Amino acid sequence: MWILHFLPAGFLEFVINSILVVGLISTVVTLFVINRLIMWFPVIAGYYRLLQAASVAVFLLGVYLKGGYSTEMQWRERVAEAEARVAVAEQQSKQENIKIVEKVIKRIEIVRTRGDDIIKYVDREIVKYDNFCELPAEVIRAHNAAATMDPSKLQSDKK
Repeated sequence: MWILHFLPAGFLEFVINSILVVGLISTVVTLFVINRLIMWFPVIAGYYRLLQAASVAVFLLGVYLKGGYSTEMQWRERVAEAEARVAVAEQQSKQENIKIVEKVIKRIEIVRTRGDDIIKYVDREIVKYDNFCELPAEVIRAHNAAATMDPSKLQSDKK
């Protein structure tokens, strides 16, 4: 049934329905009507069983193809629905990606701002202690604040 992908749906439906109708009509004719015709046309009497078998085979082929065609159309509908869902999901993904990028940019800006504040504080406060060898409490607080990226801890002991 993979060949159904290459044929247009309208043409394929016409061919399958034609096979089904021809098979149905020929089956009905060979099973119920041909008995009366054999009396008038003895030439077809020798081919009677062959015609019955052929008509039933064409009818069964039509039923098989109709089932395959309907299955193919169901799968095409499912694929179309899945493609529609994927398109919606892609649009939502783009919107979420924009939000994530904005959050990342905000965080980077916050990290830079805090880092600049700590550097300014260290430059301003540590200059007082350049001549000493001991580490004052401000240096330890500045180091800890730099490690945690929290400049509010720098001012806590000055109150």
